[in-house]
Amino acid sequence: MERSRNRTENESRRDKNYSFINHAKCEAFPCHGSVGEAEFNCLFCYCPLYFLDENCVGSFTYTDKGVKDCSNCIYPHKKENYSRVVEKLTEAIQDRRII
Repeated sequence: MERSRNRTENESRRDKNYSFINHAKCEAFPCHGSVGEAEFNCLFCYCPLYFLDENCVGSFTYTDKGVKDCSNCIYPHKKENYSRVVEKLTEAIQDRRII
């Protein structure tokens, strides 16, 4: 029941104004390709999923030096992924007992 309630809450966030910010005047805009400029979500400018390493839902690689490289990832910049990003952060916080 709890998971069902969370899913409904997450889905309801998708269309809220706070779930999407577009900074078209940013000097680096758009910083990633493959997302139309009108749909490019800048809310997660620095990816909040970076620390999830292998549990990240985005597409990333590792450099030869072992540094996570997200330069080809557009996952957090797609408007429809807002709820999933928040869900992954919530799970990580609960798993790590950060709060």
